[in-house]
This record gives sequence, structure tokens and C-alpha cells, in this order.
Amino acid sequence: MIHLRKQYETAAMFTLTETLAAPLLEETKYPWEALPKIGAFILELGASLPEEDYEKRGENVWIAKSAKVAPTASITGPAIIGKEAEIRHCAFIRGNALVGEGAVVGNSTELKNVILFNKVQVPHYNYVGDSILGYRAHMGAGSITSNVKSDKQLVKVHMADGDLETGLKKFGAMIGDLVEVGCGSVLNPGTVIGRESNIYPLSSVRTCVPAGSIYKKKGEVAKKR
Repeated sequence: MIHLRKQYETAAMFTLTETLAAPLLEETKYPWEALPKIGAFILELGASLPEEDYEKRGENVWIAKSAKVAPTASITGPAIIGKEAEIRHCAFIRGNALVGEGAVVGNSTELKNVILFNKVQVPHYNYVGDSILGYRAHMGAGSITSNVKSDKQLVKVHMADGDLETGLKKFGAMIGDLVEVGCGSVLNPGTVIGRESNIYPLSSVRTCVPAGSIYKKKGEVAKKR
């Protein structure tokens, strides 16, 4: 049953040509292995970005000149905001955040230790922490990633053929390319959603959702037709 896990490997979940974080992610088997390294990677990458395309604002914050950043947004480094990205009113970016090209970080959305691939949308009241969102992934209004277990123990990834230890205390969600997360959903620590899957609104997810699936509720996951 080992083949079941391949859909949750980095190369299967993400189109790596759609992120500046490709060199970091290419070193991993599973994408969550990159979480402890995001900050250092951004510091190294930011210093190498072309000055004709990016400007450095404040301490270790690089923002593409074509990006739109609301004056009320708060951005703490290390952070990179990609080309044509939109950071809306009262967005709160707390550091260790790489926001991809054309991505949208919306009203009162909070980011911390994340990679958002190109064209990701987290547009309305989202919390995304210790997570990676793939190309064109979208989180509906009020949906969040919960990144610490209530008992403060290390996070495990619950797969159909057994658990995987991560060694991480903080781990939100790995969300594959083209995933749609419904409004008001909670992705519990260690959630992994395979590419092109849909999560019903108001869901509480704490497991791996296979690629190309529709998650309706615990124990009810349908394959897309």
C-alpha cells in the first residue's frame, strides 16, 4: 500500500515551476519537511532578487514593484511578496512568508511561516500558519489552518496505511494544486489535501484527502467524476 503515499509527496502535490520556493521543495520527499527551513530560505532568496523587479522595504521584506499592497497591511520579515500579488486591507503577514505571483492575501487574513504558490487565494478572514498552498489553491471565507494540537504533542500525518511522524510541533496543512477549501472549514494539524480536491464548507478535516476527491465529512469522501 506504499503507493498510496506517493500522491502526498512533494512532486505529486505541486507544480514546482509555479513558485520561487522550488529549490527548497525539490530537496524534500514530503512537503512539510520544508517548514522549518522557510525563514532561512527567504533570507537567502530575497538578497538575490533583481532590484529592477523587487524593492526592499523594512527589515528583510522584499516586495515586487508590480504588487499591490494596501497601506493598512502589516508585513514583518522575512517575507517576499511576488509579482502582481495583492495584499489587501488589514492583512497581517507575521514573517517567514513567501507569497507567490498573482496571489491574493485578503482582508484580515493572517499568514505565518507559509509558502503560497502562484495564484493562491486566501482572500477573506483566513488564518494560514505553518502551511504550504499549491498553485491556484483557494481557501473560502473564514477557513483556517489549525497548526498546533490541543495537547501540544508532535503532529502526525494520518494516512490510510498508517501514521507518519513529522517531528514537528507546528504543522498546519499541505494543500495541493487547484484545491478548493469551502467556507468556514478547519484544517486540523497535519492535514494533507491531494491536488484538485474539494472540501465541503464547514468541514473539520484531520486526515489525508486523496487527490481528485470531494471531502463531504469524516468517513464520506467521494472520487471526482
